[in-house]
Amino acid sequence: MTITTANANPTDTAPGRLSPEVRDALAPRWSGFVNKAAVAMILAVLLAVSYYPAEVDRWTYLITDAGNMAVFIADFLKPDFTDLGFFVIKMIETVQIALWGTVLSIIVGVPCALLSSNNIAPPWIVQPMRRLMDAARAINELVFAILFVAAVGLGPFAGVMALFIHNLGVISKLFSEAVEAIDPRPVEGIRATGASRLQQVIYGVIPQVLPLWSSYSLYRFETLVRSATVLGIVGAGGIGFTFYESFRSFQYDRASAVIIVVVVVVSVIDILSAQLRKRLI
Repeated sequence: MTITTANANPTDTAPGRLSPEVRDALAPRWSGFVNKAAVAMILAVLLAVSYYPAEVDRWTYLITDAGNMAVFIADFLKPDFTDLGFFVIKMIETVQIALWGTVLSIIVGVPCALLSSNNIAPPWIVQPMRRLMDAARAINELVFAILFVAAVGLGPFAGVMALFIHNLGVISKLFSEAVEAIDPRPVEGIRATGASRLQQVIYGVIPQVLPLWSSYSLYRFETLVRSATVLGIVGAGGIGFTFYESFRSFQYDRASAVIIVVVVVVSVIDILSAQLRKRLI
């Protein structure tokens, strides 16, 4: 029995004869190759130019100073948990600093994000607000910590304010991008009922972006916990100062114990927040 197909095209299956569509798909994309090669070339040039300014040539010190590295690593492999209770207390303080920095930045970041969204606010409000948030985001939290330590003194509050200001710029950027990506139809439907601008935002915008906002907030909390661990170096509270003092006094075994505590706590927070994000999205 012979089965024939009415729509069969011999030119599509015959050896050495391809349809124009197939030939076009198989043809080399020279423009794409040239673009990728140009990007790779630019990257190579940038790496070559920055090789000596970044002192990458000092990598040989890792080998020539192997004796010092061996002593350093040997001490780190014998962590000293004698002051574990104190380390845990300071780590809890670090988490509390990150928590307050995150919550304050979210509270202030929501209106800032709405005022930074092109589909919510007019351009004469959006552009100045975005530049202000860019400034907050561009300055590292460690720099803010130094400024606030000088302003309010040593302690956790300086760390809270440093994380708050820096994270405000990041949160407003993430939140505003989520607002600009919403479906406009629910907002238009609410507007058709005669609702005010505030009611349109509350009932048409917030419900759409709330799951994404929650996910972003959890992610930023994870990030701030890691950032808060180093703020103590400049006296802004947390476990960073404990690590810095241990390292500066060559107590590498104690510094190793601090690092282990930080890694364990940050890992637990990452796992818990990842589970929460799955439930929210």
